[in-house]
Amino acid sequence: MDIKQIQELIKFVSRSGVNEVAIEQVDFKITIKTNQTPTVITTTVPAQPAAPAPVLPAAAAAQPAAVENKPEVKLEDNSKYVTIKSPMIGTFYRSSSPDKPSFVNVGDEFQAGKVICIIEAMKLFNEIESEISGRIVKVLVDNASPVEYDQPLFLVEPM
Repeated sequence: MDIKQIQELIKFVSRSGVNEVAIEQVDFKITIKTNQTPTVITTTVPAQPAAPAPVLPAAAAAQPAAVENKPEVKLEDNSKYVTIKSPMIGTFYRSSSPDKPSFVNVGDEFQAGKVICIIEAMKLFNEIESEISGRIVKVLVDNASPVEYDQPLFLVEPM
C-alpha cells in the first residue's frame, strides 16, 4: 500500500464509525484504531399497565396444552467444523473473474496455502489463502457481496 491508499483508508474508517480495522498482507500489516465511542441507540416504550392474567377453570388448567403437529427441525451440529473468517473489510469474490471457475466449491478438498477466495479492498484484489487443510462444507457468503472483518466465509471440515 502506498501513503495515499493508507490516507484514504484512514478517512474511510473515520467516516464509517468503525473502531478498529486491521489489514495484513504477506509483507505488510496495518492496524487503524479510532478513539470514537460506539454509537448506541436506545428507544423507550411508555410503560403500560399489565393486563390481568386470564383465569382458567381448574379442569382446563390441569390438562396439558395441546401439542401442534409441526415437523421437527433439526439443528446442525457445526462444532466439528472450522470457520474461515475474513481477514479484512471488502468485497468477497469466489473466483478471479466472472468467467473463471470458483476457487473452491462445497465438497472440494484443499491443502493449507491454497487460494480460496479474493477480497477486494480499496481497488486491491487480495488473494485469501487457507491456513488449514480440509473440505468445504458450506460457503457462507454470496459472491460479490461486502464482507466485514472477522465475518465467517466458509465452514470447513478439517483433515
